[in-house]
Amino acid sequence: MPTYVFRNKETNEQFEKIMKISELDKFREENPQLETVIQSVAFGDPTKLTSSRKFDTGFKEVLQRIHEKTPGSQLQKSSSQL
Repeated sequence: MPTYVFRNKETNEQFEKIMKISELDKFREENPQLETVIQSVAFGDPTKLTSSRKFDTGFKEVLQRIHEKTPGSQLQKSSSQL
């Protein structure tokens, strides 16, 4: 579910609320004193964005065994990049 940021027009207080998209319109109608704060969203896979993450040799061995038993798999290429 998305997280929305709201600002109270009277107090300038900001807060986050997690809700379904289908609940957003009803929430806005019930709370006219609140306005939605537009924020940028960061997209990305944190495991791929951090280059410092290293897997131990045990994990590489497990991937190699899976690859040996799964013809045509791409795990050999993946495990060599770890």
